[in-house]
Amino acid sequence: MQKQKPIKREFIALMAALMSLVALSIDAMLPALPEIGEYLGVTDLTKNQQLITMIFLGLGFGQLIFGPLSDSFGRKLMVYFGFIIFVVASIVCVTTKSFELMIIGRVFQGIGLASPRSVSIAMIRDSYSGDYMAKVLSIVVMFFILIPVVAPALGQVLLHLLNWKAIFNVNLIISAIILIWFWKRQPETLSAAHRKPFSLKRYITSAKDFFTHKAAVAFTLASGFISGSFMVYLSTSQQIFQDQYGLGDLFPYFFAIIAIAVGSATYLNSRLVVQFGSMRIAYIATLAYFLISLLYVIIFYNSANPNIYILLAFFLFQFFAVGLLFGNLRALAMEPLGHIAGMGSAINGFISTIMAVPIANYIGSYVKTSVLPLFVGFSVFGLLTLLVFMYLQQDKNIKITKA
Repeated sequence: MQKQKPIKREFIALMAALMSLVALSIDAMLPALPEIGEYLGVTDLTKNQQLITMIFLGLGFGQLIFGPLSDSFGRKLMVYFGFIIFVVASIVCVTTKSFELMIIGRVFQGIGLASPRSVSIAMIRDSYSGDYMAKVLSIVVMFFILIPVVAPALGQVLLHLLNWKAIFNVNLIISAIILIWFWKRQPETLSAAHRKPFSLKRYITSAKDFFTHKAAVAFTLASGFISGSFMVYLSTSQQIFQDQYGLGDLFPYFFAIIAIAVGSATYLNSRLVVQFGSMRIAYIATLAYFLISLLYVIIFYNSANPNIYILLAFFLFQFFAVGLLFGNLRALAMEPLGHIAGMGSAINGFISTIMAVPIANYIGSYVKTSVLPLFVGFSVFGLLTLLVFMYLQQDKNIKITKA
């Protein structure tokens, strides 16, 4: 029988705030990419994408550190250590004039932010299971999505009033406020009795344990496919809206509209997931994700970019499907991993992120004068995610098409 703890609003808000630090450090920077690139002497505009994608590289590796350590030393302590790394890396980013050192700083920002990201998921898994966990994750992601709605606009305001360095400084101030809230109000969710003494042997054993769960591995791969194609959009959105379509200062508003579509989907999922099941909803959303992108490729394969409102319509449907996938794929992967929630969250996040970075860098390198490569990537990785479901459907214990 599934746990049915009361869902506390402050807990959800705090978990969303912890996860939002990642989105804030990425999305607030989007309007400033040209200015940062110019300041650092970047001549190839596609290299600016690395300022977005490389933070994910740090996120992936950081989760392998903080997730398992949180199983041994508790969830809260790891958040504090992660914040220290994030602060130091942020200082590097605002003081360097080297593109290479900026990239290193972004990687270490990601490592630091991996702590609140992975630990928040482990804390949710400590408290909930099954479709109720998927419900909580969906609500958390829904609030988390509010950050991409406002972050680019915040970044643009700071850019106009001050400079791009102010974006990093404001991120630090907001992070400090969230950390104080977390310290004062959030109890430890992993009791001392359930902590596992840290050792290399136990680390390896827990990692091996993850790979014995077929569903966990399969849904982690699916998360990587969807995260990778979505990361392409994140890293190229500024180029698409401002360079290809010449929207200038309107970019944050178009970005926000698409973020609202994702948030609306996660809210709908939170209302429906207990009734219909995370497996069924994720399968239908994957099918829609694939078919929408394939339709775009078929219609515009030999054409120039469509009217901005046609593109916006495709993006809205595409990312509504993404909103139904994010929380459900993570919940489905984490479901059998309650006994190693920290390690499970770490490996799930590491694999899906490490998959996503090369996907984003490769496809993003082709998004120069046309949006078509973006949708080709969507369709390819949507198909691969469908194949994951088809593979799992062979297991009689896993029901996909039935609630």
